[in-house]
Amino acid sequence: MVAGSHFQVSSAMSLSRQDVEKISLLARLQLTPEELTIMTEQLSQIVQYIDQLSELDTEDVEPMAHAAEIFNVFAEDKSRPSLDRDEALKNAPKRDDECYRVPAVLGE
Repeated sequence: MVAGSHFQVSSAMSLSRQDVEKISLLARLQLTPEELTIMTEQLSQIVQYIDQLSELDTEDVEPMAHAAEIFNVFAEDKSRPSLDRDEALKNAPKRDDECYRVPAVLGE
Protein backbone atom coordinates (compact mmCIF):
# COMPACT_ATOMS: atom_id res chain seq x y z
CA MET A 1 0.00 0.00 0.00
CA VAL A 2 1.30 3.46 -0.88
CA ALA A 3 1.88 5.75 2.12
CA GLY A 4 -1.10 8.03 2.73
CA SER A 5 -3.14 6.09 0.18
CA HIS A 6 -6.27 4.00 0.51
CA PHE A 7 -5.49 1.95 -2.59
CA GLN A 8 -3.60 -1.32 -2.68
CA VAL A 9 -0.68 -1.08 -5.11
CA SER A 10 1.45 -4.12 -5.77
CA SER A 11 5.23 -4.02 -6.15
CA ALA A 12 4.66 -4.04 -9.93
CA MET A 13 2.72 -0.78 -9.48
CA SER A 14 -0.65 -1.74 -10.94
CA LEU A 15 -4.14 -1.05 -9.74
CA SER A 16 -6.63 -3.76 -8.87
CA ARG A 17 -10.17 -3.85 -10.17
CA GLN A 18 -11.33 -3.00 -6.65
CA ASP A 19 -9.11 0.11 -6.68
CA VAL A 20 -10.69 1.28 -9.92
CA GLU A 21 -14.17 0.53 -8.57
CA LYS A 22 -13.41 2.75 -5.56
CA ILE A 23 -11.98 5.49 -7.79
CA SER A 24 -15.07 5.37 -10.02
CA LEU A 25 -17.31 5.56 -6.95
CA LEU A 26 -15.43 8.60 -5.64
CA ALA A 27 -15.64 10.21 -9.10
CA ARG A 28 -19.36 9.36 -9.25
CA LEU A 29 -18.87 7.36 -12.46
CA GLN A 30 -21.15 4.47 -13.27
CA LEU A 31 -18.94 2.08 -15.21
CA THR A 32 -20.15 -1.08 -16.88
CA PRO A 33 -18.15 -4.25 -16.17
CA GLU A 34 -16.53 -3.87 -19.61
CA GLU A 35 -15.61 -0.23 -18.93
CA LEU A 36 -14.26 -1.23 -15.54
CA THR A 37 -11.99 -3.81 -17.17
CA ILE A 38 -10.73 -1.28 -19.73
CA MET A 39 -10.19 1.43 -17.12
CA THR A 40 -8.33 -0.99 -14.84
CA GLU A 41 -5.94 -1.86 -17.68
CA GLN A 42 -5.47 1.75 -18.77
CA LEU A 43 -4.97 3.18 -15.28
CA SER A 44 -2.54 0.36 -14.44
CA GLN A 45 -0.50 1.26 -17.54
CA ILE A 46 -0.40 4.91 -16.43
CA VAL A 47 0.73 3.95 -12.93
CA GLN A 48 3.40 1.65 -14.38
CA TYR A 49 4.66 4.47 -16.60
CA ILE A 50 4.91 6.78 -13.58
CA ASP A 51 6.80 4.01 -11.78
CA GLN A 52 9.25 3.94 -14.71
CA LEU A 53 9.73 7.69 -14.39
CA SER A 54 10.61 7.29 -10.71
CA GLU A 55 13.69 5.30 -11.79
CA LEU A 56 15.21 8.38 -13.42
CA ASP A 57 18.03 10.22 -11.66
CA THR A 58 16.62 13.68 -10.97
CA GLU A 59 19.27 14.71 -8.44
CA ASP A 60 20.53 17.62 -10.57
CA VAL A 61 17.16 18.63 -12.03
CA GLU A 62 15.83 21.91 -10.70
CA PRO A 63 12.18 21.68 -9.55
CA MET A 64 9.67 23.64 -11.60
CA ALA A 65 6.00 24.44 -11.54
CA HIS A 66 5.46 24.29 -15.33
CA ALA A 67 7.07 22.39 -18.18
CA ALA A 68 7.38 25.57 -20.24
CA GLU A 69 8.69 28.93 -19.12
CA ILE A 70 5.78 31.13 -18.12
CA PHE A 71 5.64 34.89 -18.40
CA ASN A 72 2.89 37.48 -18.19
CA VAL A 73 1.28 37.76 -21.63
CA PHE A 74 -1.43 40.18 -20.59
CA ALA A 75 -1.26 43.86 -21.41
CA GLU A 76 -1.17 46.33 -18.57
CA ASP A 77 -4.63 47.42 -17.44
CA LYS A 78 -5.41 50.91 -18.70
CA SER A 79 -8.57 52.91 -18.22
CA ARG A 80 -10.18 53.80 -21.54
CA PRO A 81 -13.60 54.80 -22.85
CA SER A 82 -16.20 52.07 -23.20
CA LEU A 83 -19.75 51.83 -24.49
CA ASP A 84 -22.13 54.28 -22.95
CA ARG A 85 -24.98 52.73 -20.98
CA ASP A 86 -27.68 53.21 -23.65
CA GLU A 87 -25.49 51.60 -26.33
CA ALA A 88 -24.72 48.62 -24.07
CA LEU A 89 -28.40 48.11 -23.16
CA LYS A 90 -30.02 48.80 -26.54
CA ASN A 91 -30.51 45.10 -27.47
CA ALA A 92 -31.54 43.89 -24.02
CA PRO A 93 -34.96 42.23 -24.04
CA LYS A 94 -35.75 43.74 -20.62
CA ARG A 95 -34.00 46.69 -19.06
CA ASP A 96 -34.51 49.72 -16.90
CA ASP A 97 -32.60 53.01 -16.96
CA GLU A 98 -29.46 51.46 -15.53
CA CYS A 99 -29.21 47.71 -16.13
CA TYR A 100 -30.47 44.46 -17.64
CA ARG A 101 -33.59 43.04 -16.01
CA VAL A 102 -33.62 39.30 -15.38
CA PRO A 103 -36.00 37.02 -13.49
CA ALA A 104 -35.27 36.68 -9.79
CA VAL A 105 -33.42 33.50 -8.95
CA LEU A 106 -33.39 33.68 -5.16
CA GLY A 107 -36.56 35.65 -4.66
CA GLU A 108 -37.17 39.37 -4.38
